[in-house]
Amino acid sequence: MTATYTFDVFSSLDGFGAASGNWSGYWGKQGPELLAHRLTLYRDEQRMVFGANTYRAFARMLASSTEESEVRDPWVTRMRSLPATVVSTTVQGPLDWPNATLVRGDAVEVVARLKQESAVPLRSHGSLSMNRALMAAGLVDRVQVTLFPVITGQTGLDPIFHGAADFDLERIESRTLDGHIQELIYRPALHV
Repeated sequence: MTATYTFDVFSSLDGFGAASGNWSGYWGKQGPELLAHRLTLYRDEQRMVFGANTYRAFARMLASSTEESEVRDPWVTRMRSLPATVVSTTVQGPLDWPNATLVRGDAVEVVARLKQESAVPLRSHGSLSMNRALMAAGLVDRVQVTLFPVITGQTGLDPIFHGAADFDLERIESRTLDGHIQELIYRPALHV
């Protein structure tokens, strides 16, 4: 049986995964419904998959945070407690992440093997370039975009799908959280 792989990403309306300037995490739009929903998403057993840049960003962000900061929201703490695979040719161990394994090699080959071997679903939060490659290889089963009601035309960082292949998307689920945040879940298929 093949494990399901979900590419989970936060996005501004104009397709950026982050912003510079005076935006805070979640672009300052998070509310109790979003945070509770995120905790529910991470409640079940699953394996996290991170590329080098996202692993480094999360490890740095968590190391410099305090227990009271929004960085340590309960869902993030839960995500950090899940088993994780960091796919990289540049990260050096030991990893500053409990229950994480560093796997060297091509992400497409590593994730294809994980999908065959894993007894639990796989999820990646962020890891944009890795997930674009995995989508092109047909390894992403679900794209879960949490769309925040902001446009970051001047300050947007990390364009999520920049350079990606073309895909047709079949909507599987959608919901509104806190009255203004959209969660959209799609099944991607390479557009031919």
